[in-house]
Amino acid sequence: MSATTTVNAPTATVPGMFTLVLHSHLPWLPHHGRWPVGEEWLYQSWADSYIPVFRVLRTLAAEGRSHLLTLGMTPVLSAQLDDPYALSAMHHWLGNWQHRAHEAALTPDSARKKGTPPVDNAASPHALRQLGWREHSNAAAALEDFELHWRHGGAGLVRQLTEAGTIELLGGPLTHTFQPLTHPTLRAGALAAGLNDAASRFSTRPQGIWAPECAYTPGLESLYQQAGITHFMVDGPSLRGDTTLGRPVWDSNVIAFGRDLQVSYRVWSPKSGYPGHRDYRDFHSYHHGTGLKPARVTSKTTPADAKAPYDPLRAAAAVEQHADDFVDTVRRRLISESERIGRPAHVIAAFDTELFGHWWHEGPEWLAAVLRRLPEVGINVGTLDDAINAGYVGAPAEIENSSWGSGKDWRVWAGDQVEDLVQLNTEVGDLGVKLLQQRDSGKTRPRDYIADQVIREVLLCLASDWAFMVSKESAVGYARDRAHKHAHAAREIADAAFRGDDARALQLASAWNNADGLFPALDSRTFSISNEGWS
Repeated sequence: MSATTTVNAPTATVPGMFTLVLHSHLPWLPHHGRWPVGEEWLYQSWADSYIPVFRVLRTLAAEGRSHLLTLGMTPVLSAQLDDPYALSAMHHWLGNWQHRAHEAALTPDSARKKGTPPVDNAASPHALRQLGWREHSNAAAALEDFELHWRHGGAGLVRQLTEAGTIELLGGPLTHTFQPLTHPTLRAGALAAGLNDAASRFSTRPQGIWAPECAYTPGLESLYQQAGITHFMVDGPSLRGDTTLGRPVWDSNVIAFGRDLQVSYRVWSPKSGYPGHRDYRDFHSYHHGTGLKPARVTSKTTPADAKAPYDPLRAAAAVEQHADDFVDTVRRRLISESERIGRPAHVIAAFDTELFGHWWHEGPEWLAAVLRRLPEVGINVGTLDDAINAGYVGAPAEIENSSWGSGKDWRVWAGDQVEDLVQLNTEVGDLGVKLLQQRDSGKTRPRDYIADQVIREVLLCLASDWAFMVSKESAVGYARDRAHKHAHAAREIADAAFRGDDARALQLASAWNNADGLFPALDSRTFSISNEGWS
């Protein structure tokens, strides 16, 4: 990309550059449960985050703004946003949202529980009717947006924003595997296939990646360099907190960019952040009859049944306040860090895209306000690629084992709580490599759909999400079931192949492909044993 445009920085009076990085990811969910965990997770994130965030980016692009942020899109999420089954189900989900809102709008006064006030409680009939009218309008707008922009999938939207220079695109391994613990053959193959998927899906081969969980171990930089990757994200502590410049890693030319925790935690951290403000919509409270969320946070100690009704005007005022606060935080950080290092500094804030809208209802409005105000106060906004081109690169760094998880190490994905999953992943990974070795004659051979499906199931089993969910005690049963289900699929197909019963193996592969048919271009022949995945 070229340097940032004058629209983004009319009066760049603040030294340095600011970059916002959003990481968009969900594990493969179609055909694997509906509610409360499963496809519902995808459809809520789609409606609450992806539709409004992309709307914000399109709106800002129409205003002539470019180089707004760096957007990571994992291949496994992109596959879901293009999947015909998921697209059809999402359209139905949006219609059902309208239906549920209509039900709430017709709540009779007789629905009020005895002894409760008529208006002040979020679950009162009056509050529910207001909620219903508001949600019906929101659902109608989302449905219109979906039918106009998303009905053929999300790839076109990403492609348009990338080609227009609105965003920089980051890629990554196919299924968001925790790379340091993944067999080298699978690690390299998954990354190669992920980059190829982005190239075919978006007509753009990413030069940067969001390393899953910002996980790193020495040697990954060599893999990245071989893959043509020029830069990747790590968490701030991986660079010992000095994130003011990108750093070439060890003796490679691959640059690691670190998340600035002081700025990022202003928005969201494990203990605090803007979304917990009393006037924002409460994520955890919902009306049992319709599934809609009627309450504002009110306070951290207010019981769910005593929370006040959500008030959009109060929330909008909080958005304005927090947008100003964040812009001022970035401005002060750029000035102080530039003074500290004696040259213009680079400040990066990085978040999960799903924070904006799904976890934090008002997040997309805040995002739009911030991206407009940053250049208004003289802050130069650019992408990670812009930062490289502008020279925001310092001395090489010797990075050690790290991640952005709790403790900034690997405990979330390799700790005692997930010891069984670590063992499962090792066994299943070895199984996949063994099958590749058995079926690799070293000669040119036709497409192997049996090995393709085994590798597909292996990589789904190795997704970092399952260990994360178990460690965080979130839908633990679902996470363990998913890991073991994909492990069973891989073993079942591979066992038949090892017995020489390819007819049975092909039958099983076809059956499992009905649920796990993502990445139809996945070709196990590219997972070469001799060159650790590169061909």
